[in-house]
Amino acid sequence: IIEPGSVELDPVHRFPNGVAERDGHLRWDVTTLFEHVLDGLALLAAKYPEVESIGIDTWAVDYGLLDADGRLLAEPISYRDPRTDAAVKRVHARHTHAELFEINGLQFLPFNTLYQLAAEEKGPLWMKARQLALIPDLLAYWLTGTLRTEHTNATTTGLVDVNTGRWSLRVIDWFRIRPSMLPPLERPGTPRGTVLADIARRTGLPESAVVTTVGSHDTASAVVGVPATETNFAYIASGTWSLVGLELPAPIVTTAALEANFTNEGGVDGRTRFLRNVGGLWLLQECMRTWAVEGRPQDLPALLAEAAALPAGGSLIDVDDIALIPPDDMPNRLAAAVVATGAPSPAGPAALTRVILDSLAAAYARTIADAARISGRSVEVIHVVGGGSQNELLCQLTATATGLPVVAGPVEATALGNVLVQARSIGATPGTLEELRTIVAASAALTRYEP
Repeated sequence: IIEPGSVELDPVHRFPNGVAERDGHLRWDVTTLFEHVLDGLALLAAKYPEVESIGIDTWAVDYGLLDADGRLLAEPISYRDPRTDAAVKRVHARHTHAELFEINGLQFLPFNTLYQLAAEEKGPLWMKARQLALIPDLLAYWLTGTLRTEHTNATTTGLVDVNTGRWSLRVIDWFRIRPSMLPPLERPGTPRGTVLADIARRTGLPESAVVTTVGSHDTASAVVGVPATETNFAYIASGTWSLVGLELPAPIVTTAALEANFTNEGGVDGRTRFLRNVGGLWLLQECMRTWAVEGRPQDLPALLAEAAALPAGGSLIDVDDIALIPPDDMPNRLAAAVVATGAPSPAGPAALTRVILDSLAAAYARTIADAARISGRSVEVIHVVGGGSQNELLCQLTATATGLPVVAGPVEATALGNVLVQARSIGATPGTLEELRTIVAASAALTRYEP
């Protein structure tokens, strides 16, 4: 709901999403996910009949493969699937991370799309595939019949030249990818197309409703939704992962950035998201799930209160350890990581929770300090958005570890950034990112934590 100088979200539908093992891989059930999208659009149209625009954002790097008739060949494999383990070794035997970074400017992560495609090349679908659609673009394709690749999400694949902003023919050639498989790039704010007639009939949407390209990598939209009224800010998009960094006018592809394992991802309006993927609340989420399966479910507020009462200065682990990416048995893996530091195993869920949050805060502090050093920018305040902004203990630990004030909120920064880019595209809001952020700052309930 857009009013002059303010924005308000009215959620009409929420639905679950997760991976399941199928055919020996962890897969997303994107077909069912799309059915939930249609259900949500039907509820939206029932409440707000004059829908003008729809914007789609999701997680990054994952994709679906389409055949010559535009049909999905298989449910997409999740980035948490271990199939890239061998592919990374094959890729780096031919091209070092430094060579790739010089072109794509990306942090090394074993699940980047280019490593997934190196694994895909050995699979049964590769020769049948004619088009590659990143997840939000696949959903948009099913809504409109038009296939494009949104730019901010494309930059997470490793296939985009960080300097030109276009598909890198050099990397595509290295990975033996047919250029025709990659749909044209499209910038946020561009109309993708109107909804198909059968979609309009099923959902009740007007046939004039447009799918508008937004920052379809959820972090790109979340950064739009950062309520920053100052220039020298860092952001932490805190959720399953923590995306920690700065917004810059141009990429930094230096030896220092490479050695610190930073990434240069595309942002809305041509900005650069100079950041690191840092371990996130996935670690605690997986522990909570495991404890529930074991018959000892935890009440999260009580668990956090108990963890907050524990003394500071406890064990720290590497939250970026790739051994912590897959699901299952997280408490035991984390306890083993603590023991490997020479400390005793955490005594119970509260102690392990404190290890997780202390370690995340320490990683945030290192990452922000590195980002400031490499970019030559000073940081005066840290904005934490997303689900982690509700975690008071994590926000306070972050302020203390960094020595900087932390402004927490909004939780729904991604949705706000998505909606505001749509609103701007139809002339309902002012033009610059700074003006959009002023709207968020005036509309959101924020909490400030001092060191």
